[in-house]
Amino acid sequence: MLLIDKYAYFNRLKHIHPVEKMTFALFLLLFALTVKDTIVSLITFTVTSAFIILGAKIPPRYYIKLLLLPGFFLLSGIFTILISFASVETVTPDTLWSAELGNWKVFITENNIEIAMNLIFVVLSSISCLYFLTLTTPVNAILQVLRKLKVPQLLIEIIEITYRFIFVFLETAIHIYQAQNSRLGYMTTKKWLHSLGLLISSLFINVFKRAKELTIAMDSRGYTEDIMYIDDNYQYSAVNWLIITTIIASIVAVYLLFGGTL
Repeated sequence: MLLIDKYAYFNRLKHIHPVEKMTFALFLLLFALTVKDTIVSLITFTVTSAFIILGAKIPPRYYIKLLLLPGFFLLSGIFTILISFASVETVTPDTLWSAELGNWKVFITENNIEIAMNLIFVVLSSISCLYFLTLTTPVNAILQVLRKLKVPQLLIEIIEITYRFIFVFLETAIHIYQAQNSRLGYMTTKKWLHSLGLLISSLFINVFKRAKELTIAMDSRGYTEDIMYIDDNYQYSAVNWLIITTIIASIVAVYLLFGGTL
């Protein structure tokens, strides 16, 4: 079991109804993405991070590691927004920094910094909302809610099987890598390339083999078209709904107070 899945099953918010957690996370996510306001994004990130660390008791170090994962993609996007190019004859107002490269000019403006900062805060708030749902709610509980919402059964089964095979894929890759590494398979560049090729080819063969075994196991248990589920019992809480409503109303009020419009 991966650590992120382990925390989803063993955290202090696991008993809360998944509908309450999904409503809370998805509303904040959609609101932050819709208004794209820096203050709203900061509040959303702070609130969801507080629930993750203080409410669900997820270790802060692990949560920071999770936030760093999309950092590479965020930085690559930020640089393309932050740095602009133009010919040396082009007039660029509000320039904070510039340098000439032959007939071209590289520059950064106040507007670029403002857009880049806003993008960072919106992305962080969106990621924190998704991490809140991922770290506090098992995937079975999320699928249970999707079934209640009458999402097509085929889509739910595809999601569940895909989720399961992500773990199979990672587990197989780790075992193959450890076996190769114990035999010094990554000591030199030539060995590294050879071992990587063997890892990729073996990985796909093993995953297809596991997929075939899964199909045989499902057929032997009478699988026809639908997978049967046993739903967990959750209870709605009036206190939780009051807290969710208060937080959502407060964020919307702050947004309107600082000049936002709906």
